[in-house]
Amino acid sequence: MASSWVNQAIAIIDADYQRSADTHLIKLDLPVLTGIDIYLKDESTHPTGSLKHRLARSLFLYALCNGWISEGTTVIESSSGSTAVSEAYFARLLGLPFIAVMPRTTAKKKVQQIEFYGGQCHFVDHSNEIYAESERLASKLKGHYMDQFTYAERATDWRGNNNIANSIFDQMNREPHPIPKWIVMSPGTGGTSATIGRYIRYQQLDTRLCVVDPDNSVFYDYYTSGDNSITSVKGSKIEGIGRPRVEPSFIPGVIDHMEKIPDAASVATIYWLEKFIGRKAGPSTGTNLYGVLQIAARMHARGETGSLVTLLCDSGERYLDTYYHPDWVKENIGDLSQFNNQLKNFDMTGKLA
Repeated sequence: MASSWVNQAIAIIDADYQRSADTHLIKLDLPVLTGIDIYLKDESTHPTGSLKHRLARSLFLYALCNGWISEGTTVIESSSGSTAVSEAYFARLLGLPFIAVMPRTTAKKKVQQIEFYGGQCHFVDHSNEIYAESERLASKLKGHYMDQFTYAERATDWRGNNNIANSIFDQMNREPHPIPKWIVMSPGTGGTSATIGRYIRYQQLDTRLCVVDPDNSVFYDYYTSGDNSITSVKGSKIEGIGRPRVEPSFIPGVIDHMEKIPDAASVATIYWLEKFIGRKAGPSTGTNLYGVLQIAARMHARGETGSLVTLLCDSGERYLDTYYHPDWVKENIGDLSQFNNQLKNFDMTGKLA
């Protein structure tokens, strides 16, 4: 039987959910793509500013219902930033100490947001080190290591009516092409792509799932080779997505197709997107949208029509000193001119060439 504190904690999280509205679905108006409609599910409007707000809520409820968190438990998470921001929010809501274990390269804005919610940031030099250090801290402090990379796909109810996939299809209901040809998603833990892919199959929909992976991430290599022991000595430069090892929450069987997206394409695409929506998006949104544009270009060349949906994962305001700073981009991402030219050509012809 759950303790009165656990019951109260679950009630607090549920009350917070009831105060939250769903996120918007933004339609991009691209005249060159006659009969092809592109939509972005704007997850930046959550209270903590990203897609990871949904995951953090699910992880806390999962841990509470499993008896892993009780009154006073220190919660530890390994994260490149956004999940830790959202978990710090829920930890404060429940009055729990929170520690985020993250690479030193994490955007300063995310660090500030974690600290704003009362969380503590514990830095490591390489993204490979976050797992063992989180386990060490949890053991030392007798706390709970949330471990989003293992539990993301388990904590979310992919059959229910409160997940992101259900929301997307509900919001598409009155659109010209209500059942998307493709949903495109980039993996961080793999939990969101697992939720969307499972929901599509459970609801017997004709939508296909494309997962797009950045440079220096092993998900694509695992998907194409089947070797889950693959690792990378380098970490992804697209913050929030891509991993140096195959995470337990990444489920390749729910994916219909994968693409590898160059980092320069991801960054060029968020600059391109800004002129359509009038605001900045984070780099993982660029990875997602470049994958969408690749599919749209192929559909356009074949004379096909239909809709494509992807996610606007978080706001670009978190990355003003990195992905929106020319010197940082030049040093860390490189020359964007090839992809800037591609996107200009796409505007005129519908072709990415």
